[in-house]
Amino acid sequence: MSREKGANAAGKSSPMTLKESLDECMEALDLFLNNHFNESLEMLKPRVNDSMYHALIYATVLEMQAMMTFQHDDITNAGLTMKSAQEVCQRFRRKSKSDGDSLTEVQLHAEVCYAECQLQRAALTFLQDEDMVSFIKGGIKVRNSYLIYKELNESIQANNCLKGPSHLHLAGGISFGVGAFNLTLSLFPPRILRLLKFAGFSGDKEYGLSLLHDGATGMNLRSMLCALLLLCYHTFLTFILGTGEGEVAEAEGLLKPFLHLYPQGAIFLFFAGRTEEIKGNIDEAVVLFEDGCKAQQTWKQFHHMCYWELMWCFTYKRAWKVAYFYADLLSKESRWSKAMYVYMKAAYLSMLPNDESRPFGEDEVELFRQVPTFKQKIAGKSPPTEKFAIRKARRYKSSRPVRLPVPVLEMMYMWNGFSMISKRQELTEGLLQTLMEAERSLQESPENEYSVDDRCLIHLLKGLCWKNQGQLSAAEESFKKVCSSEKKIRFDHYLVPNTVVELSLLYIDQGRRDEAIKLLHKAKQNYKDYSMESRTQFRIHASLAKLKADPGEDADTHL
Repeated sequence: MSREKGANAAGKSSPMTLKESLDECMEALDLFLNNHFNESLEMLKPRVNDSMYHALIYATVLEMQAMMTFQHDDITNAGLTMKSAQEVCQRFRRKSKSDGDSLTEVQLHAEVCYAECQLQRAALTFLQDEDMVSFIKGGIKVRNSYLIYKELNESIQANNCLKGPSHLHLAGGISFGVGAFNLTLSLFPPRILRLLKFAGFSGDKEYGLSLLHDGATGMNLRSMLCALLLLCYHTFLTFILGTGEGEVAEAEGLLKPFLHLYPQGAIFLFFAGRTEEIKGNIDEAVVLFEDGCKAQQTWKQFHHMCYWELMWCFTYKRAWKVAYFYADLLSKESRWSKAMYVYMKAAYLSMLPNDESRPFGEDEVELFRQVPTFKQKIAGKSPPTEKFAIRKARRYKSSRPVRLPVPVLEMMYMWNGFSMISKRQELTEGLLQTLMEAERSLQESPENEYSVDDRCLIHLLKGLCWKNQGQLSAAEESFKKVCSSEKKIRFDHYLVPNTVVELSLLYIDQGRRDEAIKLLHKAKQNYKDYSMESRTQFRIHASLAKLKADPGEDADTHL
C-alpha cells in the first residue's frame, strides 16, 4: 500500500482490514529502519486509536527510542503510549472466555498484541532501574502477558489455532513473546524469579534463542524486534549481566541481511560497530560508530549511544583526551546521567600527567566535586552506576583530597570492558602498564584510609590483565591478594564479591569446576549491600548456569 493510500484511509473513510493494517505497519517499519523515523511515526499515528497494529508499532518505535536514549521523558512517554495501545488491543479481544469458543483471526492477533504491550511495558519498568523493586513492579505486568503467550503457544503447537491469511505475523508474534520470556527469565537469578512469582519457571535459554532466531529470519512484522532483542543479548547483556562472552558469529549472521537491506540503517551500523568492538577490532568499530552518527540527524539521541561506545573504544586505546571529548559531548547533550558523564570527564583528566594541559582549562578535582550535584532520580531511584560514581567522587570533597588511582579502569571493569579487549594483547599490555604505574605511585605515597582499597582495586584489575594474557597463576595470585584483605577494606566492599566471581571464572577456564561452584555460592550468599550488587548477582547466576550447577533450585521448564 502506498503512503498516500494509507493517509487517505486514515481520514476515517473506512476501517482497515487486518491484512491492510499489517501491510502498512510493515511499510512504516521499513521507513524506520531506513532512518526515516519521523515519517514512520507520521504514517502510523492517524490509525493509533482504531488499529491494534498501528497502536502497537507506534508505541514500539517510541519504546525503541526510549531504550536507546535512556531519557526519562522518552521512557514516560513510551510507557503512556504503550498503555494506550494496550487499551486499543483490549477492544479487539474476545469479550468472554466461554468453553468451546474458538477465536477469530482478529481475536487471535488481539491476544498477541495485548500480551506484547504488557511485555513491553514491563521492559520499560526494568529499564528505569536495576533495583529489585522495579523487577517486582514489572513482574506484575509480565505475569499476565506470560499466561497469554503460554496459552497461544500451546494452541499453535496442538494445531488448535485458526490459520488465517496473516498467520505468519501471528506466529512471529508468538515466537517473539515466548522467545523473549524464555531468554530473559533465564538471565534472572532464582531468588528474583521467586519475587516475581515465577517460582518453578527459570526459562530455557536455548529454546528462547531458537524461537527468536526463527522469528528474526522469517518475513513478518516481528522479525526486526526478534533480531534487535538477539543483538542486544549477544552484544550487550552477555557482557553487562553475563560472563562477557558475546556470540559474535550469531550477531554477525543476524546483522548481515539487515545491513544488506539497510546499509545506512543507524541501528544496524551501531550493532555492527559493537560486534567489531567485541572482536577487539577497535579501529573498525570506531569507523562504524562514526558512520552511525553520520547516517541520520533526526534523532540526535542515537548519536549518544555511539558517543558512549566511542568513549570506551578510545579508553581501551588509552587515548584519554579523545575519550574525555566524548564524555564531554555526552555531559552536554545527553540526559541519561549527567553525574556519570561528569564523573567520567574528571576520571579521564585524572589519568593525564600533572604537568599536561587540561582541555577547556577544566580541573578534575572541581569536576569530581560537582558529580553529586547532578544526582537524578528516575521513578524515585538513582541509576546504580550513578550511585557508584557519586560514592567514588566523595573522596574529592575534602580540601586535600586523596586522588582515585585508576577511576577510568575501575568504571571500565563495571561495564566488563576487560573482556572486550581480551583478544588484543597490545591493548591489555597498555592497560597493565597504566596499572603498574598507579601501583608504584601508591607505594610511594603515604598510607591513608583508602590505601588498602586502592591496592585491592589494582590487584583485581591486574588479575584481569594477567588472565587476558594467559598468565593464569599470576592472575590467581592477584585475585587472592584481594580476598585475603577482605577484613581491611573500608569503603569499596564490592571488590571482594566481584573478585571471588573473577577467581571462579578463572577456575572455570582451568577446568576446576567444583572449586568454581564453591566460590560462586560464596559470592552469592556471603555478601550483601555493596555497590552494583544486582549486576554482580546476575553475573553469578550466568556463571552457575554456564556450569549447569545450581543445586537446590527449581528445575528449568519452558513455555
